[in-house]
Amino acid sequence: MAIRYIDEMEVKGKSVFIRADFNVPMDEKGTITDDMRIRSTLPTINSILTRGGAVILTSHLGRPKGKPEKKYSLAPVAKKLSELLKREVLFVEECVGKEVEEKAKGLKPGQVLLLENLRFHSEEEKNDENFARQLAGLADIYINDAFAVSHRAHASVEAITRFAKEAGAGFLLKNEITYFKRAMEKPERPLVAIVGGAKVSGKLEVLENLIQKVDKILIGGGMAFTFLKAKGMEVGKSLVENELVDTAKEVMNKADKRGVKILLPVDCVVAAKMDASAEYKTTSVKEIPADWMGLDIGQETLKLFRDALKDAKTIVWNGPMGVFEMEPFSKGTYGIINLLADARALSIVGGGDTDVALHRSGKADKISYISTAGGAFLELLKGEELPGIKALDC
Repeated sequence: MAIRYIDEMEVKGKSVFIRADFNVPMDEKGTITDDMRIRSTLPTINSILTRGGAVILTSHLGRPKGKPEKKYSLAPVAKKLSELLKREVLFVEECVGKEVEEKAKGLKPGQVLLLENLRFHSEEEKNDENFARQLAGLADIYINDAFAVSHRAHASVEAITRFAKEAGAGFLLKNEITYFKRAMEKPERPLVAIVGGAKVSGKLEVLENLIQKVDKILIGGGMAFTFLKAKGMEVGKSLVENELVDTAKEVMNKADKRGVKILLPVDCVVAAKMDASAEYKTTSVKEIPADWMGLDIGQETLKLFRDALKDAKTIVWNGPMGVFEMEPFSKGTYGIINLLADARALSIVGGGDTDVALHRSGKADKISYISTAGGAFLELLKGEELPGIKALDC
């Protein structure tokens, strides 16, 4: 696949339309509580501005269902972006139409314009060609720098490339592609995958693909109990997808035939209910009380996983080890973070919940690369081709 990147494109005197991901969390007052996604796009924006180009930015925010909703306005993003860029960011309360076209046409080199939420128009998620044509007509160059939505065939991601004069990718997207290829296409081995989260059903295709590529898979989180039940264990009231128990057996059999080690928890933190104030204890996975549930991996499992990671050269992690939002059940997830922080391997982490835990830990700078996406990262782990990336193939 051949993709042109922003640093390979002439931008002087041109306007560049950037599809960014400014889907940031805000409090009830409209204050942005985490600006990481905005900061992630700054290298691409600054590259254009310093080389004499003008920038038009667009994004979605939340799920406004195809009509304007004040709480999903990108106005707070314009304010934050102005602070980060140390220059005025113009804002227009639409993303298509005459007013937008006039403002886009009047932009001078070094100026930045942010358009209103794309999803205030239902045409965005429908991948409507007319809507995409209007967006493409606002600038000389189209740049996708929103990996987090590149698994969606939306108008500003996929259809727009058919009408843009020039199309390419920004630095954020370039990093995502580069690191993923390093991990999954030409990795230094041993390559170890850590997979967590609540359900097997959400990760089944991921596991099927990983078996073809990795040397070891460490499984934690709620999904581990379906695998433990597949091995004949009683797991109390722990989360189990009974309809996938046989599938879990098949996954383990396939891994065994390929020589891929699958490691499951040997102990877990259990409680009678999912409540931070509930009584809890650590027990062997073979001794989970019938009326209790597993909510985190235990310390013996962390030791097992630590030993499995000792010789790793590449580590990919998606999904927490337990209900990390509650302190009694957070030690497994933060324990994995500590292991990765101390590892000498290339470490790549992706997934919304995993990223949240990582940033709360204060050790994000110890990880080689943190993906900005959840869904798109999972799609790549499944081995799927992302529409937004495929559309950039020139």
